[in-house]
Amino acid sequence: MKTLWLEIPQTVTQLEKEALLNLGFENADVVLQAGQVSDRNGRLDLVFLADLNEKRIAQLKKEGKKTVFRVTIQGKEDENQAAKAAEIGVDFVIINCLDWRVIPLENLIAKGRGKSTLIAEVNTAEDAKVVLEVLELGTDGVLLKTSNLGELEKTVKIVKNQLPKMSLAPAKILSIKPIGTGARVCVDTVDLMSPGEGMLVGCQSAGFFLVEAEVSENPYVQSRPFRVNAGPASHYTLTSVTNTRYLSELKAGDEVLIVSRDGKVRITNVGRSKIEFRPLILIEAQADQTKIKTILQNAETIRVVTPKASKPVTELKPNDEVLVHLAEKGGRHFGISVPEETVIEK
Repeated sequence: MKTLWLEIPQTVTQLEKEALLNLGFENADVVLQAGQVSDRNGRLDLVFLADLNEKRIAQLKKEGKKTVFRVTIQGKEDENQAAKAAEIGVDFVIINCLDWRVIPLENLIAKGRGKSTLIAEVNTAEDAKVVLEVLELGTDGVLLKTSNLGELEKTVKIVKNQLPKMSLAPAKILSIKPIGTGARVCVDTVDLMSPGEGMLVGCQSAGFFLVEAEVSENPYVQSRPFRVNAGPASHYTLTSVTNTRYLSELKAGDEVLIVSRDGKVRITNVGRSKIEFRPLILIEAQADQTKIKTILQNAETIRVVTPKASKPVTELKPNDEVLVHLAEKGGRHFGISVPEETVIEK
């Protein structure tokens, strides 16, 4: 789990301060304000170091105190200071890269991994996302300096990965029917997926089938773990935990959800969306009392996720079980759920 520190500027109004503190104490690991260091339980005994005096640091460690070294990276010398702080056992190293050069961050992540908690100072949630993904591992956390409550809310979601699990249920296949050729969409993401991961796709907003990424090897084509062969251009997919978009709308840079067999959710971006005309197959299934359908390309490489594995659509039979997500009842307005609206989908 990544760590989140919040620093509240002294220039905020009392009302802004109270709102930031309420959300900060609920979600941040450390809150800095007016020279005080605290968390939801009260004052913290952190010692901020003015220099890297190794004898003093060793003594503080003996006393059981946590140390913090904060440095602005303007050149190689500053980078070396931060690396040294991690090497000699400073508990938290906070770095501020003034123009957000990525290379110093990569160097420090590589040098200090496991030796110290590396925290990057940021001013926005967008910057927080960047530093948490640098060199794949990312920094151990961020220190957000803001007076903006909305920026803190967005950063909390990024740092704490507060995406709820997606509820998945087994559904029994009722029928499988080859149909004509249609415009189907391949969604190539900027990520790599594992067995059991894919996208939720359906022709009704009431329910979605978990379509596995092309992670399986076969004799005819190499695996493409970045790709979900997602279905007709008219189909829905979830692009957030609550909102849908038509597959036809997806383009490079857009966000989509990756969902795993156990319901874990992560967000990635589209690398490209490719529409081609292919033979299709209609699949109907039932979960509880809800009947849902989807249409997919009729090919061996397209697989739906089952409770224990996955299965090519060409091998599906009535009574087979697949994993689906049943959405709230009601309609959608431009992808946003409207539970009170009456909609009949066939």
